[in-house]
Amino acid sequence: MSLNVEQHPARPSVAVLIPCYNEEVTIARVVRGFRAAVSDATIFVYDNNSADGTSREARAAGAIVRTEPYQGKGNVVRRMFADIDADVYVLVDGDLTYDPSAAGELIGRLIEQNLDMVVGTRVAAEGEAFPRGHRAGNRGFNLVVSWLFGAGFTDILSGYRVVSRRFAKSFPVSSSGFEIETELAIHALDLKLAVGEMPLRYGVRPEQSESKLRTYRDGTRILLTILRMYRALHPLRFFGSIAIVLALIAIVLGEPLIVTYLETGLVPRFPTAILVMGLLQLAVMAGAVGLILHELASARREQKLLRYLEFPSPAARHVR
Repeated sequence: MSLNVEQHPARPSVAVLIPCYNEEVTIARVVRGFRAAVSDATIFVYDNNSADGTSREARAAGAIVRTEPYQGKGNVVRRMFADIDADVYVLVDGDLTYDPSAAGELIGRLIEQNLDMVVGTRVAAEGEAFPRGHRAGNRGFNLVVSWLFGAGFTDILSGYRVVSRRFAKSFPVSSSGFEIETELAIHALDLKLAVGEMPLRYGVRPEQSESKLRTYRDGTRILLTILRMYRALHPLRFFGSIAIVLALIAIVLGEPLIVTYLETGLVPRFPTAILVMGLLQLAVMAGAVGLILHELASARREQKLLRYLEFPSPAARHVR
């Protein structure tokens, strides 16, 4: 007699990752909120050199507390993705502006639709939670990223998202600060990964909880990160554009010289002729650099894809 035993795959393991710097006022409520929302998840709080009782409060609330000595959110996320193994990662700020009860819905969508990242887009009335300047800056960054890398996100700077194991382990973090969210979005767009968005309520920071974001400084760093990643991921377009601009300037400056030479056989503005030749040489060099770096970027992209394919999809362990 044979017995047919139905095999059910194990439930996906979930890790909630909370990078923190001086969040003593809010971190305990954040941890308790996620313990209630995702009861089978392991909650990790990474204290980034806090000068207050962040670690104490997080540990008392039931989180596993670790530290990251290198200052900056990007450095913390790099350590989290390297240290922790899970099927699904929930990445969220520790300032209580994001709703922990939405975690189950975000995770469910990631698994059921077999996505690699779901971003919780911020929905808030204009005011203290989402000031007009921040809203305009966020909209501008979204437009720049869509123009350079392709459409896919409406809120690239959200601090609340879930990602798959294969996303996290193929993500080569290079940012050190708040520009990490931009890098996460561009990584997904560059590898053409399956992503989604879900609008979520965005709240106001509680009293005595201070934002670490510096509008102009961090905004400048985010913009420079976008340009740096465009140069690294699409060097032929980047340096090719420079080559075209240089060549056009050389043509505009050189056209009168060519006409004069054809009419008289003389070159009356010799310094201009030297400048034109120099610009043409720089244009050729920029084009050559773009071609070489394009091949290197393609090789790096292939390596990231191979690393990505080493891990199962989010739906592989889903219990139906």
